[in-house]
Amino acid sequence: MPSPATKISRHFKCYAFGDYHKVLIQKLRDDGWKTLLEEVTSFCKYQDIEVLDMDACFSSVRISRRKQKSVTVEHHYRVDIFTAIIDQQLQELNNKFNEAIELLKLSTTLDPRNSYKLFNVKDICLLVDKFYPQDFSDQEKIHFRLQLQHYELDVPNHPKLKSMSLIADLCQGLVEIEKSTIYSLVDSLIRLLLTLPVSTATTERAFSAMKIVKTRLRNRMEDDFLANYLIVYIKKEIAERFTIDMIIDDFYSMKERRAQLK
Repeated sequence: MPSPATKISRHFKCYAFGDYHKVLIQKLRDDGWKTLLEEVTSFCKYQDIEVLDMDACFSSVRISRRKQKSVTVEHHYRVDIFTAIIDQQLQELNNKFNEAIELLKLSTTLDPRNSYKLFNVKDICLLVDKFYPQDFSDQEKIHFRLQLQHYELDVPNHPKLKSMSLIADLCQGLVEIEKSTIYSLVDSLIRLLLTLPVSTATTERAFSAMKIVKTRLRNRMEDDFLANYLIVYIKKEIAERFTIDMIIDDFYSMKERRAQLK
């Protein structure tokens, strides 16, 4: 099974790929129309398909006659279709990746590699305030900054901790040398970060399972029943261990039953 650090690395690669994808789409938006038009024109000529006059006025019932005179066929296909669709795709990518990328970038501030080179008190406090506001009280958030300042001077120079390369190893090292109690707030944040890949994967699995479980014929399924159904479906490897007799015995243990199932 991959380690938490490996899972976090995979998430970084995924979101980095998302960034590259956005750059390529933006480049297509800025410079791709001319190439696309040439390829389409070439294809139409090869297939003996009539090519529209790009300089002609575009006519549509949705456009007023006065505006039709200023809108060419090329303008319609380039601006109203080509550019509009790409802008929509970019907006969807931004909504999906921006917050997740910020979370992962801020999480790297606790990475112990390269002698804690990425450690930054301001970014760690921002990470807590923005993504984990319910996990720390207002008083703990005030004390957190002071604790980080001591942590920055102590942990990176400790003989057993200065050569760490994984966040999971750092978490274990803090416990072994009993500094997890001294820097209890930092230790709590590290543990929250280590659960990030697991919680993200569980959410992704839940959405994928929901598409299979809640079909068109089951669209009136209530929330509680749906949640229980999804747990059984997602945790199939656990559900398979239960036998019919075990379920019946548990059913009888809740209260007395008139019906005999055995």
